[in-house]
Amino acid sequence: MENKITAAIAGVGAYVPDYRLTNKELETMVETNDEWITSRTGIKERRILKEKDAGTSFMAIRAAKTLLEKHDIDPRTIDLLIVATATPDVQAASTAVYTATKIGAINAFAFDLDAACSSFLYGMSVAAKYIESGRYKRVLLIGADKCSSMIDYTDRATCIIFGDGAGAVLFEPNREGLGIQDEYLRGDGNGREYLNVKSGGSSRPFTAETLDNREHYVKQDGRTVFKNAVSMMASAVETILDRNQLTTDHVHWLAAHQANKRIIDATANRVGIPEEKALVNIEKYGNTTSATLPLLLWDFEKVLKKGDKIIFATFGGGFTWGSIYLTWAYG
Repeated sequence: MENKITAAIAGVGAYVPDYRLTNKELETMVETNDEWITSRTGIKERRILKEKDAGTSFMAIRAAKTLLEKHDIDPRTIDLLIVATATPDVQAASTAVYTATKIGAINAFAFDLDAACSSFLYGMSVAAKYIESGRYKRVLLIGADKCSSMIDYTDRATCIIFGDGAGAVLFEPNREGLGIQDEYLRGDGNGREYLNVKSGGSSRPFTAETLDNREHYVKQDGRTVFKNAVSMMASAVETILDRNQLTTDHVHWLAAHQANKRIIDATANRVGIPEEKALVNIEKYGNTTSATLPLLLWDFEKVLKKGDKIIFATFGGGFTWGSIYLTWAYG
């Protein structure tokens, strides 16, 4: 068993835009206030990408370059690049392929992966399988979303929540038993109606009418999403803990999707993981969709130690959800 290949994270990079959209500024845009936003979501500010014609790849490229430069990695040694995103640059052309070319990963194949807010978690599973096959040595997984591109800033139910950002992780083979240990991933298409962008896809392309109706912006049934997010993330974490005979004492960190501080707290409470073990940075970035998990790793990388047991959990539109158990490989 000592020769078994596992997929371990070998490095982390990130990028967030300079512009900070604070709760105070939102008070001038919609009927809300800092106290209400903070108490309901835990968010104080979110980053917004303002550069002209800049899309998700703008942030993905910078996050990838941060990782490569930090660890002195030649981009030509990357075998596969995945961009986990719900906001690709354009339709019918891969954001990942463009990103790979721009960072000099000329020997990599690349593709996008979309499972809404669970995109990065699903991407971890995919990256691990390529590494575990023994054929690929370096897989670069980037979670990136320009959420502001689908937000209606007159809708206070959504505009207070979302921000833009990108995070990147490098997966490499490990023979010490570190890295990804187990996963539990699920989906339920009946949840699609509760969180989506109604128009712009193949079933309802943009028209003058859909634009007038503001159907190109994300809408959600907040109460239904909240209830399902807590129950499904908690259930997935419990499944992982039970299956691997782990108690919450064994777990060093819970890395949950940063959708809402109350959702994170409720999920941790339901599975019995103490608050001090829950990684939280939502106050700085809001919900960056596919980027929340890698941004957590970026912000808390210095406190992670080799051998730490991390439980990841996400929930997103679709519905999509799941949990991954990973042992940290460095630090």
